[in-house]
Amino acid sequence: MSSDLLRPAPRRRPGRRAPRRKRLGALAVLVAAVSAVVLAVRAVVGGVDEHGATVLRYSIDSRLAHAALPQVAVEPPGAGSGRPLLVFLHGKGEDQESNLVGQMFGELAHLGPRAPDVVFPYGGEDSYWHDRREGAWGRYVLDEVIPQAVRRMHADPRRVAIGGLSMGGFGAYDLARLRPGTFCAVGADSAALWREGGETAPGAFDDGEDFSRNDVIGAARSGASTYGRARLWLDVGASDPFRSADTELVQVLRDHGRSVSFHVWPGGHEESYWDSHWGAYLDFYAAALAACR
Repeated sequence: MSSDLLRPAPRRRPGRRAPRRKRLGALAVLVAAVSAVVLAVRAVVGGVDEHGATVLRYSIDSRLAHAALPQVAVEPPGAGSGRPLLVFLHGKGEDQESNLVGQMFGELAHLGPRAPDVVFPYGGEDSYWHDRREGAWGRYVLDEVIPQAVRRMHADPRRVAIGGLSMGGFGAYDLARLRPGTFCAVGADSAALWREGGETAPGAFDDGEDFSRNDVIGAARSGASTYGRARLWLDVGASDPFRSADTELVQVLRDHGRSVSFHVWPGGHEESYWDSHWGAYLDFYAAALAACR
């Protein structure tokens, strides 16, 4: 049995109401004792440059997740009605503010008229974005987050992409397979994936049956996984402990005839890795959404 990625102390970004946490790139195997870890926090100096974007904050009184849940919507510079929408899911221990970083805003502005509207929903400490005993977190995204974001930003409901990092990457692939034809693109950065229930992080699933219902690799292996006509993306760091499972998902999908844009770049399961690739992430979504007519 392996443990989850251990998280360091929170770090607050200036100008934001919630911290973003840097997670160490290692999976500790627990046998008889708990391994010690060294926590590191990267200092942030100055505020975040939003590069002309409009940031909207609101909440959803969710009947599915049984709570009032905060949302952040980002309209790129010069945004008008009818833009495509990207739904981006945060990682474990993060929140709706965690990905409001300068790199994301800068790359969004760089896309110009190709830039999508983006919504960052809150998914709890460790919901893993799927329906479970505590709430229907998956249906909350599909049936509450997306319709409200489309309505508030006047986005194009026919051009929607879903992605996320770590826990959010798992969530994106899990939700998209359950609603084939809903998304133009599905992306995951360092997706938190496991081959069997005994490997999973504590709290990721309610029990073995819950894991089986949301086994992304198993569903792909059985041929039951389908993503409609969506374009698929997955990237992972060369030293990321999820690299092996992520690679297996890609291979299984390819064996079943699906094309997947897959990248293994230097780095681990950490903030510096994700921040350095926002340009590639957003360019993929912009291209896929532009082609989704």
